[in-house]
Amino acid sequence: MSPAASLSREADLSDPWVALEPGTDPAERVRALRRAHERFTEAGTVARPVRSVVAESWRRSARAGVGPDGTACVELTGGDLGAYRAEHPLASVMPLFRELMGTFAADGEHLLAVCDAQGRLLWVEGHPSTRRAADRMNFVPGARWSESAVGTNAPGTAVAVDRPVQVFAAEHFSRRVQPWTCAAAPVHDPRTGKVLGAVDITGGDGLAHPHSLGFVQAVARAAESQLALLAPVPAASDTLELTALGRDEARLLLPSGRSVGLSRRHSEIVVVLSRHPEGLTGDALLCALYEDESVTPVTLRAELARLRRLLGPGLLESRPYRLAVPVVSDVAVVERRLGTGAVAAAVTAYAGPLLPGSGAPAVVRLRRRLSDGLRTALVARRDPDLLARWAHAPWGEDDLDVWRALAAVRPTAAVRARLAELDAELSAGPGRGQGPGAASATWLQRSGF
Repeated sequence: MSPAASLSREADLSDPWVALEPGTDPAERVRALRRAHERFTEAGTVARPVRSVVAESWRRSARAGVGPDGTACVELTGGDLGAYRAEHPLASVMPLFRELMGTFAADGEHLLAVCDAQGRLLWVEGHPSTRRAADRMNFVPGARWSESAVGTNAPGTAVAVDRPVQVFAAEHFSRRVQPWTCAAAPVHDPRTGKVLGAVDITGGDGLAHPHSLGFVQAVARAAESQLALLAPVPAASDTLELTALGRDEARLLLPSGRSVGLSRRHSEIVVVLSRHPEGLTGDALLCALYEDESVTPVTLRAELARLRRLLGPGLLESRPYRLAVPVVSDVAVVERRLGTGAVAAAVTAYAGPLLPGSGAPAVVRLRRRLSDGLRTALVARRDPDLLARWAHAPWGEDDLDVWRALAAVRPTAAVRARLAELDAELSAGPGRGQGPGAASATWLQRSGF
């Protein structure tokens, strides 16, 4: 085999997710990476020996407007951080992370770090002197380490590409982070498959070894297994699970395990009754559901009779009308997270407006209250990733307040252009781009409601 063919075969067999191939001189690789990093920041071109995963991350970082001399911003502190961590799903597996990685981090003068799905650090633990050094670059709980905030780094890149990754020395986009090496793996919700965050080990060049990548991946898989065991098993006879966000016809998981789709009117009835476990009189339920005062109680009783047959015996009672078992709803999840200050978790759980095609007065009020609460929290939090998620969702495309807030913290050309469009539409006539009402109306129209 020729030398060229041998090199080609060696390249084919290398793992692009591992930072250093066996036999590589770390010091020489650092020098080469620094030259490549300077070339990229000056000319926008990527030279060897930069791995493809790192090159793609550098390009994403540059497109997000990240500068090579920037640093992470601490977004959550004190009570806000404590409330958010307490509500986060990964809180339940922190004892496992500490058991599997704590000693390794402390003995090796490394750090154990856990971030959420937006790259925000939730916990940073490990060797005291290493923590003090990390503090100087804001590698601390509550700081945002997403790619869009600080560029290429293991926890931020792991959640961006949804797979384990190592980042070695000058592969980091931010020069301040280039003395460090880290390896991280995403952790998924075992029920939905969604990324919950990532577990990371951060320290010196020794972490560029392939074993560290395999280690964090194994820890992440162990955490997912633990989450599956900890997930509450739906009780056989005591709860209804209601899904009503972002859909015009809700779904209801019955205590028997049977899932049923509800008509629009039945969806409204279940949503309203779920908010009133004490029950409602026929007149109160009639006012909550019908804007038209000419609708008679006979019409409502007929709808309730059909709903009772659909649900089966023992679930819908009368005098007053009420659901016989507690209801767990996606609406309540968003409200609970928002109430504890866990804004990112609330936005993650928010699949869209509540029953967006419904005109039932009680549903309209709840829909607006939930949307307004989220929007107010987002604008106050000034989190660019969360604002962008809302603005680019179908229900946020025309939300002028959110686009203005996004432009204030992430003034990219695309954001400024969209804000200019909304301002022009607002100047052209009423009813356009004026907050949640206009945004919801536009989304409903586009969706055919």
